[in-house]
Amino acid sequence: MLEEKVKAALEDVRPSLQAEGGDVQLVSVTDDGVVSLKLTGACGSCPYSQMTLRMGIEKYLKKVVPEVTSVVGV
Repeated sequence: MLEEKVKAALEDVRPSLQAEGGDVQLVSVTDDGVVSLKLTGACGSCPYSQMTLRMGIEKYLKKVVPEVTSVVGV
């Protein structure tokens, strides 16, 4: 159920990433709310990818899916 909520929330984020030539893949969601993501395309090699992951994606996921405790890049 948590994984489905995260997938739905990522669909809201995905268009912004795709507009910049990138994307995001969900790798895993643990029972304690740790979400592992992989940034791909332009986002995967961008020097600001960690900022995008933390200040953008993680912040949004925590807002719409309160069970999310953190987001890690893989």
